[in-house]
Amino acid sequence: MWGLLGRKARPVLGIDISSTSVKLLELSRAGERYRVESWAIEPLPPGAVVERNIVRLEVVGEVLGRVLEHSGTSLREAAVAVAGSAVITKTIEMDADLTEDELESQLQLEADLYIPYPLEDVALDFEVQGPAPRTPGKVEVLLAACRKENVEMREAALSLAGLTARIVEVEAHALERACGLLYPQLEGRPEALVVAVVDIGATMTTLSVLRDGRTLYSREQLFGGQQLTEEIQRRYGLSWEEASLAKQKGGLPVEYATEVLAPFREAVAQQVSRSLQFFFASGQFNDVDCIILAGGTASIAGLDRLVQQRTGTKTLMASPFHDMLLGSRVSPAPLASDAPALMIACGLALRSFD
Repeated sequence: MWGLLGRKARPVLGIDISSTSVKLLELSRAGERYRVESWAIEPLPPGAVVERNIVRLEVVGEVLGRVLEHSGTSLREAAVAVAGSAVITKTIEMDADLTEDELESQLQLEADLYIPYPLEDVALDFEVQGPAPRTPGKVEVLLAACRKENVEMREAALSLAGLTARIVEVEAHALERACGLLYPQLEGRPEALVVAVVDIGATMTTLSVLRDGRTLYSREQLFGGQQLTEEIQRRYGLSWEEASLAKQKGGLPVEYATEVLAPFREAVAQQVSRSLQFFFASGQFNDVDCIILAGGTASIAGLDRLVQQRTGTKTLMASPFHDMLLGSRVSPAPLASDAPALMIACGLALRSFD
């Protein structure tokens, strides 16, 4: 079993390898509070990671080395994640009196009944969810599987930077864990809240609807911040690198705010509204209590207010570090600006405390 669903861990770095960047976060704990010890984000060149799959291994390894150096961390063990779209999950019922070792042996024998790939090409893991509500003497077991190559490429990239992949899990589970830090910022009892987390990445926007800290609905749409970068390129005749830097640091003509950024903000709000409509059409709920915007694109100024206006639902930017202490190497303002982009890295770094 490969650890896709979680096991106890020593202190680890949370490392999120996305389509456009590598993000690193190191957390410690001081009493009852977490502390951010170090963090860094380094851009990836186009084509290094495509549809969340590592294509140019050496390039990703080089960027990992840079992000490790810039962070200043001394840790060399990491937790990384594979995309939820690459993972097959299945909830099955097993005898409640089986030990964990017996469950693992039984699942390895029966896995080919649930997994549509040759088992020699698959990484497997499982987690006992609790008693089966309709079958006395049984427990529900969540089985997760993905192709080994998805895991091995991340392990190999980390190895090139002198890191060891101690944990490989699923992005959705890391996001759930990070969302647990946000509930004190929301009104109402956490177990009763229905929260829509909209992760706006470079090429993909993922809606995850959580209730009682668990994902009950997820949907991906091909839309992301890359479209804004491409429009900056086209409008101002810049290279990809120049457009990406200008988007983050500024320096574009004054009309950029009204002619490029404002239409893109409207498009994001429309995508969020459309994603929620798909969720409501599934028939589970017809409303959510709160929308949380995550991902690098979420930090665009005014986006949270516009989404709240368009949907009529309270909307917040993800801020997992709201109640954390900061180490001596951490500057508050840059960390706050990048906080929405660090949600998955945060969820992975929290594995240090399982």
